[in-house]
Amino acid sequence: MSLFFALFTLFTMKDTRKRILDCACDLYLRAGFDGFSMRKLARDVGVTAPALYRHFDNREEVLLDVLGEAHDELFRTLSRALSGATPLERFEMAGDAYMDFALEHPRYFQMIHAFTEFMGCEDVPPELARRTGAIHQFWDDRVRECIAAGILREEQPQRIGLTLWSHAYGLLSLYSRRMLVIPEEVFRSEFRASSRRMLLGLGTPEYAELIANSVKTADERWDGAMMAVDPAAAD
Repeated sequence: MSLFFALFTLFTMKDTRKRILDCACDLYLRAGFDGFSMRKLARDVGVTAPALYRHFDNREEVLLDVLGEAHDELFRTLSRALSGATPLERFEMAGDAYMDFALEHPRYFQMIHAFTEFMGCEDVPPELARRTGAIHQFWDDRVRECIAAGILREEQPQRIGLTLWSHAYGLLSLYSRRMLVIPEEVFRSEFRASSRRMLLGLGTPEYAELIANSVKTADERWDGAMMAVDPAAAD
């Protein structure tokens, strides 16, 4: 019987922690750091403030835990790409995985790009730095192996990675903020096509020639989808 209650308590604590983190994410995105308080969070969770303090000491600890969870989920999602058989497959699967993360976990996507100074931190805590470092290394590895395979031009991997990430983050941010009002399947197709347009400039001449036809086909498909969504676009 004691084992049953121990397991029941463990699962209850895990559920409570998940609810706290979910509500903390929503509260932060809604009110910002200045509008975030343990009292408001307790109200959203549906518990008393003293009960909340049994799980976390302060708001900074709560928010850093949310960021930790977000980074872990992103890394788990990106790791699917490692099943690819070639550098190009892993590269393209990683791009799809980043898109999946943003569309399936929109709150985490917004949280993960919040700067720690907005949460009262002068420096990135070591554990969070370890998580972000692992994600940066993952992207760096994908770029480096594509350079070695003759897919990407021989330039500094960090510069190529920054260019590709800026492009992906920009498109996903526009869509997540409803600045691109199109069906998700249309966005997913355009995200992939737009990424390949970027690679026309970042890729080797041989690779650019290889994907040129697929980019043209994707552009034609996009034009057709836009006419279906907004017939006035054909004018």
